[in-house]
Amino acid sequence: MTTFINEADAIYRDGITALQGAFDTGWADAMREDIEAAFAEASNREGGAVGRGPKRYYVEIHPEQLRGFVDLVTHPWVVGVCTQVLGPDYEIVELGFDIPFAGAVNQPWHRDFPMPTVTREKRRLNSLAFNLTGVDTTDDMGPFEIAPGTQFDDSPEFGHDMFPPRTHYDRYNELAVRKYPQRGDISARSALTVHRGTANKSAKSRPVLVLGVDAPDATNGDKHAMAVTHGYRESLPPLVKDHLHCPVVDELTPITQKHTIEGLVMGDA
Repeated sequence: MTTFINEADAIYRDGITALQGAFDTGWADAMREDIEAAFAEASNREGGAVGRGPKRYYVEIHPEQLRGFVDLVTHPWVVGVCTQVLGPDYEIVELGFDIPFAGAVNQPWHRDFPMPTVTREKRRLNSLAFNLTGVDTTDDMGPFEIAPGTQFDDSPEFGHDMFPPRTHYDRYNELAVRKYPQRGDISARSALTVHRGTANKSAKSRPVLVLGVDAPDATNGDKHAMAVTHGYRESLPPLVKDHLHCPVVDELTPITQKHTIEGLVMGDA
């Protein structure tokens, strides 16, 4: 348990932590196949994929679309980090992926949602984002860039409470650390930590799975539409059922993404 406490300390200190080699490369390759299949389906219908800037998209999926979903949410490191940071009653609220394609540009520095009151007033983090890369990341592929320790940054100048003004960029540029995850690695971060995707100068895409997890008092689940079928839910182990509170349906409906102000601002990057 000490390891997980250390990971929680790292998240509160830096806003991010990671585990290398959590899965083998075959598992990661199967994850990428599922991401690519989901993107092909989503990109062919209205509202299937949300633009996060030029040549950059986000798609939300259902757990049944990812063969390794149970492996991921029962991984001891994931369970341990969730429990230590969010408490024993954490809730899995989001499953999706980002894909920056060739030609994607630098995003503006941002956080993924406005700071919750409990974080502003009590400095308690009540959500986590786990990321898993579908490729071995290289510098020309537009690596994820993060400014460690900025998860508690708070300024009335932040646009939509998410986007620091360009007058703040020097500080974030000085703090910036680029991440080069390899297939099978997992990272966990507060999505409040200021970050951005960088320009993809390669000819390849860089798909990244996103797993969103909330503490019971968080409200990020309101922004997502994940569901499972009755048969799938019955097949899940108790460890997953206990933390998956999404609707149970007879038949899955493709998710229509929500076009938020975030997408509009990202498009102006």
